Amino acid sequence: MNTGFHTSQDYSKKVQLLSPAGTLTKLKIALNYGADAVYGGVSHFSLRNRAGKDFSYEDFHEGIQYAHDLGKKVFVTINGFPFNSQIDHLKNHIAKMRDCSPDAFIVATPGVVKLAQQIAPKIPIHLSTQANVLNVLDASVYFDMGVKRIVVAREISLNDCIEIKRALPELEIEIFVHGSMCFAFSGRCLISALQNGRVPNRGSCANDCRFDYEYYVKNPDNGVMMRLVEEESVGTHIFNAKDLNLASHLYEILESHAIDALKIEGRTKSSYYAGITTRTYRLVIEDYYQKRSRPHLYQYELHTLKNRGFTDGYIIRRPFQKLDTQNHASAISEGSYQVCGEVDESGKFFFCKHTIVKNQWLEIIAPLQYYKHHDFSLEFPFLDSDSNESTISPPKEALQFSQECWREAPSKLSFDTDSLECDNQDSKLQEIDAEQKEILHEMQNDLGQIIHIAGRYYLRFFKILTINGKELDSIHSGNTNPVMLPVPLPSFSFLRIKIRT
Repeated sequence: MNTGFHTSQDYSKKVQLLSPAGTLTKLKIALNYGADAVYGGVSHFSLRNRAGKDFSYEDFHEGIQYAHDLGKKVFVTINGFPFNSQIDHLKNHIAKMRDCSPDAFIVATPGVVKLAQQIAPKIPIHLSTQANVLNVLDASVYFDMGVKRIVVAREISLNDCIEIKRALPELEIEIFVHGSMCFAFSGRCLISALQNGRVPNRGSCANDCRFDYEYYVKNPDNGVMMRLVEEESVGTHIFNAKDLNLASHLYEILESHAIDALKIEGRTKSSYYAGITTRTYRLVIEDYYQKRSRPHLYQYELHTLKNRGFTDGYIIRRPFQKLDTQNHASAISEGSYQVCGEVDESGKFFFCKHTIVKNQWLEIIAPLQYYKHHDFSLEFPFLDSDSNESTISPPKEALQFSQECWREAPSKLSFDTDSLECDNQDSKLQEIDAEQKEILHEMQNDLGQIIHIAGRYYLRFFKILTINGKELDSIHSGNTNPVMLPVPLPSFSFLRIKIRT
């Protein structure tokens, strides 16, 4: 399947960016937004029951073919901990996954490593972080078993990764750089099993560590129990770990030359999460190889996501060196932006995810290929606390500049996938036909307008028109009808607006 552009950059010799694929759509989003590879699975053997249920074997096979057509990879998660009663089912599952021709299996136990090698000897084995590898001794055991890559425990330090690489230079090392952190040691938690009968290491964690808990004291003499009331009579998120965020440390990590792959957690998170995390970490990687660093920009984008607060985990510092890895205040917080729409694969329609009204300016989020020099401002220019954001207009200089931007090839978002090639390094669009040039020249029509300001694209609707021809003054997330766009946008783009603070 052809997405309509190609990349001239060769990332095969550089660090690999690995993104989560919880559904077929998220798989495509991650690949379009810059992932070199994605990981996901089918069934409860993948440690993410919710994500596995969204993938059929047929969909997963389609996803693998989609990735291979782009020259990218798919790794299959088979990292659950099976019981004896599940072994026959596991054998059948491995065989079905083998027949889909993935690029690797991610496995957690020695027995399953051996089983996978017997059933699918041509599929490389990657060791899951669930195996908790922290040192050279354990790494060498799995390397001797034929494991090609180890996803090390989240609790490992960069210095320990360097030591493993020195001892075993042919062994690939993969680390997590972003996403949820487990309260327990690399996922070996039983709280969910004890409270809900849902076993984390079999893929059904209920995330009990995210709940709010209340404190009680008990008098042993008379058995009286009293609740310790806190402010506003709420409990505390005593087990709640902050989210991992290593974007500001990637220079140091990549300079070590010990890490072969950077992994983003989040198969059950939103499509926007898949897109923005992948795009941001792709930007960090490209900046590193171009001797450039913009940590404020990386954090600006990552903070647009819902999060539990961020921590740099343990790769740079040991746990005893700091005490900021827990968020006791809340289970999760809103990000700085609200996603209002998700563009479909055709690029002609979007689905509403939050209220949109006419004349409201929304930012378009698209893959890096469509941004000249990958430069972005750090402000939403139309948000004015004293103005109605649904009617606010851009600065005059922006309107004067917008038509020029739409004439310049690198600044076009409207495109014809049958006639377009995009160079990923230089972000140049080529060979746009005459009809398409006319659309670009007009830059606005009866449906809406798109402009370019400080490296970002913005859209407003003059008309909100659903696919069935119904015109609306506003649209809400409860309306599941596709909505027409003024001009085609890149597949899987997003429309977002800054949340007032």
